[in-house]
Amino acid sequence: MRSSLLRMAIVGSLLVTVASAAYGFRPERPEIPRIAPEDFPIIPWGWTPGDAQALAEIWECGFNLAGFIRPEHVDMVQDAGLKCIVHHPSIANAVSNQPIEDDEIARRVAEATDAFKDHPAVFGYYLKDEPTVDWYPNLARWRAAVVEADPDALPYINLLPVGAQGPGVDSYEEYVDRFITEVGAGYVSYDHYTLRDDGSVSPTLFLNLQIMREYSKKHGIPFWNIVLANSHFRYASPTAGGLRLQVFSTLAYGGRGISYFTYFAPLTGNYREAAVDQFLNKTPTWDILRNINLQIHCLGPTYLQLDSVNVFHHPNVPEGCAGDLSTSRFIEDVSGGGDFLVGEFVHADGRPFVMVVNKNITTSTAFGVQFKEPGRVMMTNPYTGETHGWSGENNWLAPGQGMLLSLEKE
Repeated sequence: MRSSLLRMAIVGSLLVTVASAAYGFRPERPEIPRIAPEDFPIIPWGWTPGDAQALAEIWECGFNLAGFIRPEHVDMVQDAGLKCIVHHPSIANAVSNQPIEDDEIARRVAEATDAFKDHPAVFGYYLKDEPTVDWYPNLARWRAAVVEADPDALPYINLLPVGAQGPGVDSYEEYVDRFITEVGAGYVSYDHYTLRDDGSVSPTLFLNLQIMREYSKKHGIPFWNIVLANSHFRYASPTAGGLRLQVFSTLAYGGRGISYFTYFAPLTGNYREAAVDQFLNKTPTWDILRNINLQIHCLGPTYLQLDSVNVFHHPNVPEGCAGDLSTSRFIEDVSGGGDFLVGEFVHADGRPFVMVVNKNITTSTAFGVQFKEPGRVMMTNPYTGETHGWSGENNWLAPGQGMLLSLEKE
């Protein structure tokens, strides 16, 4: 009996080994190298409590920034292995669109930055969320004062979404372009929540990405996207498909930063289903965010070497958006029964890359890609970061999922 049990154990172990080799199962939890926030910030948008466990969980969830932090909690952020955006009352409570003297701005900025200008956990300082253009003159002065006082820190400003730019401009494009040229933050960040509780996804998801890509390319700066990660008002409950669609669409358009609104559920209204609820307990959304964030870290070493050169949709081009298969630089055909977004890139070494995204947030799809030039199609694995041949079951995309493919030319 003992020998029979031993043989069964050996056979079982061999079967697990064979299955692991065939399907890529991991025998143990991997260490995922983290990309730096200076290269690609991943932010739990909102105010973060000075709680050691909460900060440790933010790091575990795959973030490289800790959100907005009170000055007295910055050291705790460093202990958690993160960086942060300091929410200092001398700045955040004083920035306005009303007249203010340069000396007063300099005094307040010095008060906020003097204790932190050499702190390794400080990524930036919070200035303003969702300004209209009448704020731009003062924001430019505050931004310049922060840069002068702490050149290594970023003054944090985030813009309104398309259609909500407010008075003083004739178009959203003007709103974005004037921010870049008049405020000069060196990057452009915005929020836009397009997933509704009736299951619909507004095409302005892609229109806003298109505009941000256009103006970030025009001015040679990165753009960041704040995506919907909780339910409130009439917005949809977070799902893996909806979150993946928002993140991988941002990557397909060449985005260089992701924030999630919000990581902590606000103590108001009908906010719910954030990654951490009002009692600081993790929800199922937390696990979804961790999986997506770790994919970003795995793709990062390759993705960060790519230059966005084109974007198209196939077969359905969303209202207001440009680019169908006929505009593609690298792709002859995208087959399968799905509806796809394709971002096209050139690697630093000249190789063509594409990010193919399944735009359906509820249904998986198989697909095929035919490059215009001959060669071997490769994929960058979002779970290992390795680039290898594209074959077998890798031709499936989960709802909202993106896949990074490239061509190894003959």
